[in-house]
Order: sequence, then structure tokens, then C-alpha cells
Amino acid sequence: MRAAPAPHAGAPRAGRLEGGPAGGAAADLQAPARTLGVFVVEDNVIVLESLVAALEELAPAHVVGTAADEDVAVRWLQDGGACDLAIVDIFLHSGSGLGVLAAARRRRPDTALVVLSNYCTDEMRARCLAAGADRVFDKSREIDLLVGFCTELACRKDGGSPGSAPH
Repeated sequence: MRAAPAPHAGAPRAGRLEGGPAGGAAADLQAPARTLGVFVVEDNVIVLESLVAALEELAPAHVVGTAADEDVAVRWLQDGGACDLAIVDIFLHSGSGLGVLAAARRRRPDTALVVLSNYCTDEMRARCLAAGADRVFDKSREIDLLVGFCTELACRKDGGSPGSAPH
């Protein structure tokens, strides 16, 4: 079974996640010419649809694939699914985002990996970073930082300056 394409293709946008940028660091950046290809691993359909809508509206990003569990995500990566950024939830119905991170880091060393989770304790952040994540963001409080990271990454891949984006 392959990972599903973005669930919204041609459909109206779903609701937005809370915490989008309101003139924060992402607003200070010049818009990059390049759009990031993003692979999202998230098992909650409502969160997935909201995240896809927020990313495609607020960041230079286009979701190229999704998966709801570890096995499907790892297969998508193994089968050559192309992306610049993978956004991974830690707790999935089947498997773990930590397994996705480890597989992605081995198979896709040049792909940026971020965790987006409701469980962002200091210990879990350290475990995610040790498993290969570049950054860890809290779903309920740090969507604006995720958007800023996407903009910064797109600027770097575009050859532009990341300006004042958070590191």
C-alpha cells in the first residue's frame, strides 16, 4: 500500500490549525521562489487536513504525500517518494514516528525532518533529535515556528537568505 496523495487535491481547504503566524518571523522573510515538497505522517484525519491547509496557505509548501502509520511512511520513503521535508507525528495508530525518523534519516539524509506532536516534553524532544529530527514543534503552540522553519528551508534551497527566521 502506498502513501496517499494529499487528501485535499482540488477540494476546498479544511479548517486551520491554531497558532498561525500573525506577523512573526515568517512574515519578515522574503517569499522564496521555490516551493517545498512535504511528506506528512499523521494519523488524525482532522489534524492532517488542517495541517495541509495551513502549510499550503501560510508556507512555501505543497504536500506531496501522506501516511497514517509507520509502515506506510517507511514504504513511501523506500519507494522513492520525493520530498524536501518530512513532518512526522510521534504517536501513530500503528508504529511510531521515532521509527519513521530513523528510517528517513538512513534513507534520505538530505531531507529535512521535523516532528510535530502534542507530546513535546524535554525528554521527548531529546529522543526525537537523537532519532534524526532537525527540529521538534508542539502542535498546539508552535505552528508559527513550523511555518517559519518551512520558509527558511525554502529560502536555503532556493539559494536565498533566510533573513531573520528562527534557527
